[in-house]
Formats: sequence, C-alpha cells, structure tokens
Amino acid sequence: MPVKGDAPVLPGARAVARHVRISPTKARRVVNLVRGLPAKEALTVLQFAPQAASEQVYKVLASAIANAENNERLDPDALLVSEAYVDEGPTMNRFRPRAQGRAYRIRKRTCHITIAVEAVAVATPAKKAAPAKKAAAKKATSAEQATPATATEESAETQSKTEGAE
Repeated sequence: MPVKGDAPVLPGARAVARHVRISPTKARRVVNLVRGLPAKEALTVLQFAPQAASEQVYKVLASAIANAENNERLDPDALLVSEAYVDEGPTMNRFRPRAQGRAYRIRKRTCHITIAVEAVAVATPAKKAAPAKKAAAKKATSAEQATPATATEESAETQSKTEGAE
C-alpha cells in the first residue's frame, strides 16, 4: 500500500487564509477558476474576475507565490496552482427581530481558503535543425515554382506554331 512519503515531492509552497468573511460556496466558484492554471495567469484571471471573493483569493495566491519565491527560492514564472480548495469555517449566528416577537436566525458564514503552488519546468519551444533531405526538398520546390512560368511560355509558343501551320 502506498504511503504518503513514497510519492516524489515537487518543490512548492502554500498559503492559507482563515476565517474569511465570505460564504464557502461563493469562494469555491472563484477558486475553481484558477485551479490548474499557471500562477501568473491565475493572478490575471482573479484580477479581472467580477466576484467579490476574487479579491481574497487573489491575496492568498499572491502570498503562496511569495512564499515559494522567498522560502523555497523558486522562480515565480515556473509556478502552477496545484491545489486550491475552500473549507467551511465557523458560522456566526445573529438574530433579526421579526413581527410578533419572533426572531429569525441570520447565518454569517466564514471559510478557510488554501492555495498551494508547485514548480514545473517551463516549456520553451526549441527550433529543430532541418535535416539535409528537407533542405534539398525545399530547393527542389523552389526550382519547380520557377519552372511553371517557363512551361507556360513554351506551351504558348507551340500553340502559335501549330496555329500558323493550319
């Protein structure tokens, strides 16, 4: 049976914001937007997201990136949002007076936002050297492109000769 220590541990960092005064369901909508994205792209998505929870999630993600950069010495451009989840925090119960001496309960929900980032290799597109066959094929196609013009001239000459013979 695999143990937690068996898996290779990728370098990364995490940040947690506890007791955030936003409903967990509203915060989850925002967190689902950034899960699995590169960290810089996730910050941009959060910056322009219209939801109110995006500001708090932005702060947690920025903190996780700063933790990775300062504590783990990781490149912020090579970070990926590996984990992002929202847990339910304590609910504050408040009461609202209603008609005929009744009171309705108001639930002020809180949540705990956790975001973990990990380092991944930045994929750079490398140019491959063209083999000699491909270079020769390119030369041949360029020569063929030059010949159709001469071929049409030759066919025009032969047509004019045959017309004169009739």
